[in-house]
Amino acid sequence: MRNTVIVTGAAGYVGRHVVRAVEALGFDALAIARRGGIHFSESGVTVEGDVLDPSFDLRRYTNAQDVAALIHLAWQDGFVHNATSHMLNLSRHFEFLTGMADAGVPRIAALGTMHEVGYWEGAIAADTPTNPLTLYGIAKDALRRSTTIAIGERSEYVWLRAYYIVGDDRRSRSIFTKLLEAADRGERKFPFTTGKTLYDFIDVEELGRQIAVAALTPGAVGVVNVCSGQPESLANRVEQFIADNHLDVTLEYGAFPDRPYDSPGTWGDASMINALMASSPYAKETNA
Repeated sequence: MRNTVIVTGAAGYVGRHVVRAVEALGFDALAIARRGGIHFSESGVTVEGDVLDPSFDLRRYTNAQDVAALIHLAWQDGFVHNATSHMLNLSRHFEFLTGMADAGVPRIAALGTMHEVGYWEGAIAADTPTNPLTLYGIAKDALRRSTTIAIGERSEYVWLRAYYIVGDDRRSRSIFTKLLEAADRGERKFPFTTGKTLYDFIDVEELGRQIAVAALTPGAVGVVNVCSGQPESLANRVEQFIADNHLDVTLEYGAFPDRPYDSPGTWGDASMINALMASSPYAKETNA
């Protein structure tokens, strides 16, 4: 019986939550992280290693015949949108994912991003045209396109397109992390944009559940938005965060310009993930 789920990037901001969600579904997680010394898995195994390193051999830890799915979250410099590492590592991600298909892994899921799409106003659907404007978005979009062709029908392949992730804010590099750090330093004012931009915010714990369900539901393939599907202004969410955390910080609206590659409002079409969460045989266990 295939009961092992490989989770790369297990030490990352999203990875820990995905490992927990996978194990809540009754699977054994093989949690792989570049940083060792921390155990992310309760029922499975934690491995220190870099899956992009050609010398790293997964066969030391599991047999392909035991693997139900791979969830590939590992990515360097995800918060630095124009880091050159995105392009330099692209072929290594391609080699790893196609290698897993070669090994006979029946389901492969990889984490994408709204930045693949580039400038877009309104809801992003699975078939929305992509025109990325950052190296991060370009690399993710190229990986999605190339692996979809190369993997073909050898494995069920799902591309999980994520949006604005919140929660567990001490471990991210988002504006919410920076607000907490500013409050720690005793700063009373926080330079801000106009705050008018609408985003699709999703809590990282809920994101972990959605990723696990989409990755492990047989037949779910192609692009799946892992998102809330609800547009909300950045100002509203940040002001609420300040209030909820009792921060003595005031936003200085307009101190920074809005980023040129951010549209006035964009969010994910959540119809597919909502259907998966409602109908998946795993959804009941995950939401318990």
